[in-house]
Amino acid sequence: IIELIHLASLVHDDILDEAERRRGLPTLNARWGNGLSVLLGDSLFAHALELSTRFESANISRAIARATRDVCTGEIIQTQRRFDLQMAIEEYFRVIELKTATLFAVAAELGATLNDAPRAQVEALKEFGRRLGSAYQIYDDCIDVSGREQLAGKTLGSDLRKGKMTLPMLRLLRNAPSIEKERLSQLILEGDSAAIAALLASGGALAFNESIDAGLECARMGKADVTTLPPTRAREALIAFADGIAAMLDSLRRRGA
Repeated sequence: IIELIHLASLVHDDILDEAERRRGLPTLNARWGNGLSVLLGDSLFAHALELSTRFESANISRAIARATRDVCTGEIIQTQRRFDLQMAIEEYFRVIELKTATLFAVAAELGATLNDAPRAQVEALKEFGRRLGSAYQIYDDCIDVSGREQLAGKTLGSDLRKGKMTLPMLRLLRNAPSIEKERLSQLILEGDSAAIAALLASGGALAFNESIDAGLECARMGKADVTTLPPTRAREALIAFADGIAAMLDSLRRRGA
């Protein structure tokens, strides 16, 4: 159910970003156009919510509905704040918590709930999911400015072109001297992704590394959340999951902006 919601959000994301590749294949909008793709995304959302009503506990479907609402809210805020040069870093973290981390959180929370875990463990896993979702979204935002499309399997640079104020961009703006900040602001408003990427490559190492550090800190805190759980293979798998995202972030740092 949660993966259906995730897929629906990706369909709508690709339409908004005019992306042409996703997971190494043409996006739905590239293949069939925006109109049909919007309807398909809506259908996926509706199907997921219909499936969620089949649980005996109404609390399950409520949690899934709230997560769906939060995903849409995050996307709405991000779309509203495109090209917003005054966006605060704190607002960025609010957006990624809504549009990405909430799905990780509800997956971890409901996995525990459906298996009758104690309330403290449910809350710990929910927070673990929230941290890991934030770490992954930071990775995704960093790879948009530093990755290679063949390896990423999707259209890169769309965040820059569409004026999405991601963490590397916000850090770059905050660190830039006044004269350079004015030039950078103009490039952002013009959606000049190539020039912005070149700036990040030439003088944005600090901004890029600070963004990586923020993602690593989220992964570290997520690991801390699950140390309170009983020492089982399941807990070790969750820790390995956090370590995997941390390794992905580290690989971007080694590659450089």
